[in-house]
Amino acid sequence: MSERAHFARAESIFVWRGLHFRELPLALGFAPMAIALKSRATGNDPATPRPAQILVVDDDSAIANLVKEWLEADGYACQVAFDGNEALEKLKDHSFDLLITDIGMPTMTGTELLPHAKELSPHIAILVITGMEDRTLAIEILKGGAFGYITKPLDQNEVLINVTNALERRRLARESQRRANELERDVNLRIEQIRSREEEIALRLVAAAEYRDNETGAHIRRIGLSSAVLAEACGWSSDKVDEIRLAATMHDIGKIGIPDHILLKPGKLTPEEFEVMKTHTTIGAAILGRSEIPVLQMARLIALSHHERWDGSGYPQGLANDEIPEAARIVSIVDVYDALVHQRVYKPAVPEREAIAIMKAARGHHFDPNMFDIFMQVLPKFRQIREQVADETHESIRHQEVELALSVACSDDFSEMLDISSS
Repeated sequence: MSERAHFARAESIFVWRGLHFRELPLALGFAPMAIALKSRATGNDPATPRPAQILVVDDDSAIANLVKEWLEADGYACQVAFDGNEALEKLKDHSFDLLITDIGMPTMTGTELLPHAKELSPHIAILVITGMEDRTLAIEILKGGAFGYITKPLDQNEVLINVTNALERRRLARESQRRANELERDVNLRIEQIRSREEEIALRLVAAAEYRDNETGAHIRRIGLSSAVLAEACGWSSDKVDEIRLAATMHDIGKIGIPDHILLKPGKLTPEEFEVMKTHTTIGAAILGRSEIPVLQMARLIALSHHERWDGSGYPQGLANDEIPEAARIVSIVDVYDALVHQRVYKPAVPEREAIAIMKAARGHHFDPNMFDIFMQVLPKFRQIREQVADETHESIRHQEVELALSVACSDDFSEMLDISSS
């Protein structure tokens, strides 16, 4: 039968009350099918004005060429392959919208071809041809990624309808994926915008505190960056790492509420003044409290608890071990390290080897022992941050003696080792 005769036979079966077979679904109220039939010549992709590209695979050349004739007569661009290996070569060299493959082929069966085809062309639609009605095989084929199957002997109309449906399903799937990708991009953009606003809020709070406290801006940046390094090494998610990078910079925000004569005192604090200074933890928690912003919630925990100690001898609540929020335990280690290895007007910088010896002595007393061991593993990254974010020479780096005493002192030996004195 000639190509024209095949096509005429297909159309004659679908003639109903003078309607062309492409119009029949619309007349019956099946608008989606009508749209699918109408759009198939472009591969069901309005953005790609080309005939749908179809690969037919069958070891019987007569069947393969017959299906090719049917498809080309209906406006598709079609190629044939006569075994699985030839099909894979064509899939490597050409982009196809639809693969039609026989199941029972030598060398490589249709079911064996499916996963390789999907790997080469993840978005390709697949139809399989089988010579037997086998429910188990059909289920296996569909699980393998096929959109449907056609049984022999082949009927031209059945083939064309299955092709149309498969291409439409592919179009809908790709459209759904495109919309999902757009939605994901929109969500990520919104998250980034929210994070930027949160960061601006935090930086403005830190800037306000810097007007009261003479701590260097470089120190604050190092605390944030170093806390992020240690949090990541502890297995935190990337979102939480980003949060602590910002939240840690607010660890001393409560100093904004400490009277100037204590906060800026160049000499040693009296016991009474020291007790007032210790309230910067609860003041900071109050400033940052009652927020629904995650980074400020974390900042509150850090501000309140970064002077707690592993053995329970810290303040303000005397928390011990895992009672201390993990973020606060991280900042405690980071803050002490940074305070030790950098120069302040009341003390010279301590050589890192000596600083580490001091901190090792505090392992299990001041610091979480497991977290301290992780800190030691990432110490090279802390050194890199020190080099990249050095104290600015033009800034005043006055810093009261109490800061180091609050962060470092785990025993009476520390004051002797560091010669904590303003004179």
